[in-house]
Amino acid sequence: MVLLSSINRENIEALTKENEEPLWLNEMREKAFSKYVSLPAEVSPLYTKYSNVNRHSPEHIHIPDRSIISEPYEELKDSIKELEHGNSILRIGSTINRMFMSDSLLKQGVIILDLKEAIRRYEDLIKKQLTTNQLDYSEDKFLALEAAAFGSGLFVYIPKNVIIDEPIRIVNSLADDGNSSITRNIIVADVGSKSTLVQEIYAPPAISKKDVQQAYFELVECHVGPNAHLEMVTLQAMSGDTANFSNRKAFIERDGKMSWYLGMFGTQLSRYKIDSIMKGPGSSAEDVEIIFGNGNQSFDVTSNLLHFGHSTRGRVLVKSVMKDTSKSLFKGMIKIGKEAKAAESYLAGHAILLDKGAKSDAIPGLEIETNEVKATHSASVAQIDEMQIFYLMSRGLSREGAKREIVNGFLEPLSRKMGPTIRAWINYLIENKWSGKPLMLRTDEAMEQILEVEKSRYRETQDIFEKHYKYR
Repeated sequence: MVLLSSINRENIEALTKENEEPLWLNEMREKAFSKYVSLPAEVSPLYTKYSNVNRHSPEHIHIPDRSIISEPYEELKDSIKELEHGNSILRIGSTINRMFMSDSLLKQGVIILDLKEAIRRYEDLIKKQLTTNQLDYSEDKFLALEAAAFGSGLFVYIPKNVIIDEPIRIVNSLADDGNSSITRNIIVADVGSKSTLVQEIYAPPAISKKDVQQAYFELVECHVGPNAHLEMVTLQAMSGDTANFSNRKAFIERDGKMSWYLGMFGTQLSRYKIDSIMKGPGSSAEDVEIIFGNGNQSFDVTSNLLHFGHSTRGRVLVKSVMKDTSKSLFKGMIKIGKEAKAAESYLAGHAILLDKGAKSDAIPGLEIETNEVKATHSASVAQIDEMQIFYLMSRGLSREGAKREIVNGFLEPLSRKMGPTIRAWINYLIENKWSGKPLMLRTDEAMEQILEVEKSRYRETQDIFEKHYKYR
């Protein structure tokens, strides 16, 4: 066991030896760790005064120095039976606890393995992806930490031309022993494949020890091949005084498409950085996020659209709802490189504040190095409209009920871009959070009612970019 505040090179070397990793991976870890120790928590001075990254306590975060097998805590046990009915993985702490895979999926050549085992069995495939799309560890201190000190992870490979209709469900949870986790997930969608991964992130009820803070650090790398389509849905519902740091990279080749869908509800501090890197001509990326904060929660979200290929297309839409004294920070950049002619890009961050103590900041940006492109961004932060509340209350709603209807209307255009099942899951978590119920997906009566409603609604196909670009 080691505290995050005292992690050193010896700990990194011990991880490499325990996992019997190849030399090239050991060298990557060492390069990343040298950046981790030298970088500040917030690299950009522009964002420093807005950031709440200091709300995590490295001196209270315990990182296991070896793999520990953990059993499900009480709140997770009910979910196991549901996982048995589909393609799913349950990971607790640093190890896979359960895995349910259909024979048809395995016959198609789909690979889902613990990263340690995958490196031993598919070293050439993983090395090719990591060396072709190398990470810049100087971008972010926590990216460097995750690349240097990951003790666990998943490897997912979708073979060429394989189309998976049902989502693969990945349930991640911290263990109830007070330990934190640093993980690295590598996802490869080969040529012409199509698949959806649904990731749920949980934590056990709050640890009673004052000198312990649990944190989940995660590095997700998605390698999207030519003409492949990968959807990554994340529902972050961690409980207690926890922290969640996530760095996500998508490397997208010719005519490939990456779709990020995120619903963020839990933790005291949630810091996400998502880079959609459109390398090949005709590649595209979209990032749709819904954030709902209350109490004194803090959400720090960065989403960057990086265009390097010709005729690439990017979209980012983030909406935040802040209650009580919660806080959100949205940062985003559209970067269009010299070779990315005919690129189209749109980035938007909007927030609604339900109470006077809530706060939100939005900092979008553009960096364009060529002509013959279309790029635009928008941002807004506003208090809830008292006239709208008055109108709804005059129609018989309570003040709290009026707020909920306004929030539903604010989020509804965004949720329409998701499929009915994902919309239902997000609405279920919003309902539970508003009512003070546990943040965990369950197929109960309330979920069935929401699913029935969502299946009757359509999925949005209209592109907001054209409207915004025309009237900007």
